[in-house]
Amino acid sequence: MFDFLKNLDNDIKDALLSQLRNLWTHTSTAIEGNTLTLGETAFVLEEGLTVSGKPLKDHEEVVGHARAIDLVYDIIRKKSDLTENDLFDLHKAVQTERIFDVYKPVGAWKVEPNSTVIISGDTQIIFEYAAPNDVPELMQSWLAMFQKTCKKNMANKEAALTSYVHLHVSFVRIHPFWDGNGRMARLIANIPVIMAGYPPIVVPRERRQEYIESLSEYHLATGTVIVGNKLLPDIDKLDRFKQFCNEAWSGSLKLVDNACKKQQDRKQKR
Repeated sequence: MFDFLKNLDNDIKDALLSQLRNLWTHTSTAIEGNTLTLGETAFVLEEGLTVSGKPLKDHEEVVGHARAIDLVYDIIRKKSDLTENDLFDLHKAVQTERIFDVYKPVGAWKVEPNSTVIISGDTQIIFEYAAPNDVPELMQSWLAMFQKTCKKNMANKEAALTSYVHLHVSFVRIHPFWDGNGRMARLIANIPVIMAGYPPIVVPRERRQEYIESLSEYHLATGTVIVGNKLLPDIDKLDRFKQFCNEAWSGSLKLVDNACKKQQDRKQKR
């Protein structure tokens, strides 16, 4: 299946995939405000039961994100080009709060502008993402960049890390959906990482502020993306975010190391 699962017994493979799913789902949803703990997330996903006192929305979010991980794995297994429809299906999975509003489409590009407030020193700045009318063309460019990235020879961990950073940041700069863009970026930017034989890069919940600040720093340095401009100008300004992602990777890499040690211990006892 995936290289980081090689030489593991089936039960250890299944356990490792569950651990990665639980961690990835918990951290990515918690960054967006989900209140379920890692243990509660695992309980919901493994037992199919709810946690008393926690919002239904939070349960639906983790189930939806876990479903999106399965879709990501399916895309990797098929080894086919990523398409708009794949992105729309992933968005439908993560965007479980269905609001029937034409201005907040689920599984379609945004139709209204979106922005965020960035703090720079003592100054608050309203940063605008790509204009809705620019999104279809920008996302065609992004998909072309994605395909080109996946066809590169990921010879080492550094190459996989770079691919994650470039795809993540360029997707977030566009912000093509009305909501769910962060969870989407943290999912699809991991496709070439997993294809290269590594576990996904998982952003720790407790480092949320640092994650946002490192992205915001690049946004302010490069400005709003428009059609005709590079999706990733001034790549040298990505150093802080790249370093952050490299450090964040340790969580999933440790799970793989632990699984390999468990396998080795089992072999020695045979």
